[in-house]
Amino acid sequence: MNDQALIEAITKEVLATLGKTDPCADCQGSCAAHSPEKVRSVVANGADRVSFHGHGADVPLDLAQYIDHTLLKPDATADDIDKLCAEAAEYGFASVCVNPAWVKRSAENLKGTGVKVASVVGFPFGATTSDIKALETRRVLRDGAREIDMVINIGALKSGQHDVVRKDIAKVSDACHEVGALNKVIIETSLLTDEEKVMASHLARLAKADFVKTSTGFAGGGATVHDVLLMRETIGPKMGIKASGGVRSREDAEEMIAAGASRIGASAGIAIVTGGTSNEQY
Repeated sequence: MNDQALIEAITKEVLATLGKTDPCADCQGSCAAHSPEKVRSVVANGADRVSFHGHGADVPLDLAQYIDHTLLKPDATADDIDKLCAEAAEYGFASVCVNPAWVKRSAENLKGTGVKVASVVGFPFGATTSDIKALETRRVLRDGAREIDMVINIGALKSGQHDVVRKDIAKVSDACHEVGALNKVIIETSLLTDEEKVMASHLARLAKADFVKTSTGFAGGGATVHDVLLMRETIGPKMGIKASGGVRSREDAEEMIAAGASRIGASAGIAIVTGGTSNEQY
């Protein structure tokens, strides 16, 4: 099956599952998208898996291990970074996600805690060249990062230059895998059609990425259950999915995980694990 046929087949199946023209035609009211309270009730009673039209993913009892505690604002200070790291260690988050300039400080703060440092590459527009993305990746890995969140070349994808996008991702994947690090590929779903989301996820898989990620949080939109399900259907069960952008509460996080997300990127990590809400965007 060629790429275009694959896109059409996956998109048709997922949209049919979601019921885009009639969202509740086949829904019995117990899916994460339409009735998150029922999903949360199942989780609260000890379930470790929730079905989302046959494509559910693990639903955690403790959300902290799924969260990348994130601070990517340009005005973040050293004190802000120190606080972020202290919170991540206290709550047992999977990682902190910071801009490249703060990787070394974060790695020093988190030494011995088990919390990883993630950093962004080609952020937030993805418009730097592949060689520069690979160079930036190797530098932040040298400074102590063990996970990379890279932004794809969005313009190339929308231009149909699929081999350019694949090679762009592959260069970062190669740099990560040289030292056992993970590459999480941000496809920026708010700027893409469903067909482009499928293609971007497919190219990330071909380029040996470890995760696909919904959003930077800086492009006017964030993670949706629809996008997470579409991505999971495309990449299969082995790759990770990171839902990012606008995940501000425990309810938001549980909906994403029930739909297939295996990691949550959020600046509102504490609100998520304590059951509160936050107005933070990124």
